[in-house]
Amino acid sequence: MTRAQRAAIVLEEMQRAFPEPEVPLHHHDAFTLLVAVMLSAQCTDARVNQVTPALFAAAPTAEALAAMSWQEVRRYIATCGLTETKAKRLVETSRLLVERHGGQVPDSFEELEALPGVGHKTASVVMNQAFGHPAFPVDTHIFRLARRWKLSRGNTVEAVEADLKKTFARTTWGKLHIQLVLWGRQYCPARGCKPTCAVCSRLGIIR
Repeated sequence: MTRAQRAAIVLEEMQRAFPEPEVPLHHHDAFTLLVAVMLSAQCTDARVNQVTPALFAAAPTAEALAAMSWQEVRRYIATCGLTETKAKRLVETSRLLVERHGGQVPDSFEELEALPGVGHKTASVVMNQAFGHPAFPVDTHIFRLARRWKLSRGNTVEAVEADLKKTFARTTWGKLHIQLVLWGRQYCPARGCKPTCAVCSRLGIIR
């Protein structure tokens, strides 16, 4: 089976299971999305969604968050893990947003990735979900699935991202990213594919 044939099966099953997937992280605008994605590092989206309502109520803008101490921020995100590092980065990122961008999240990969704690994956999520630019964020779920389904032989996130971008049409990237994350959690987790994983079944990985 060719990679194109595998990709067609993946698209068909993703659309069947999650035709209109919602963005997993709750947010109101580009700034709150950026904060939520930064908090999601080594933390579940469900946990992030539990702590962000109170944080966003206290600091709905970059200006408000920049005015807080990292100790104050840490109290809001105490259950998210890596709290001191995340709190410090959120405050510093907010300060730089105010100083460099008038409190607005920049619509640019280069400017986003220049912010503390904002890597390429985080920038890709914001660029796609907040601004609508074609991007294909690759998290641990997508990295695992792409290799398991032989859509990529890459050993790095960057290599897998490049392969997926060559395999799937640009118009599908943003939606497919969310669909794959949801699929990886529900049907094809790291500990092993479930019998209900239709993709693995159709690709002959499980029978």
